[in-house]
Amino acid sequence: MKQILHPVRPLTSDLWSKMQRFAAVVRLRPEKESEYRALHAAAWPGVLAALKRANIGNYSIFVRDGLLFSYLEYTGTDYPADTALIAADPVTREWWTLTDPCQQPLDSADEGQLWAPAEEVFHLD
Repeated sequence: MKQILHPVRPLTSDLWSKMQRFAAVVRLRPEKESEYRALHAAAWPGVLAALKRANIGNYSIFVRDGLLFSYLEYTGTDYPADTALIAADPVTREWWTLTDPCQQPLDSADEGQLWAPAEEVFHLD
């Protein structure tokens, strides 16, 4: 099964006690950068809906020097189950056939995974 992202760590504030932050990094193939940007400039509504159904919000992807950095917030109670629903979604699976070829895993990525978890070294509420 395709793993979506890895947790950074849960927040501790009472207001955000149910929310977890996730961050990950992957290489962006230079010859695919324009294609990747165009895809995300017109992200498919079905993909966005699947993310929302899986309790994922405040999701951003940044690019710098050939690296993509993603950040999202998860407000559900069963991350593995919610991300399994995303991975099973036919629209999302079709989307990945377009976006995955644009990416190249870091050497530190888990076997079979494109995105590698990012370790949080600082946080300010």
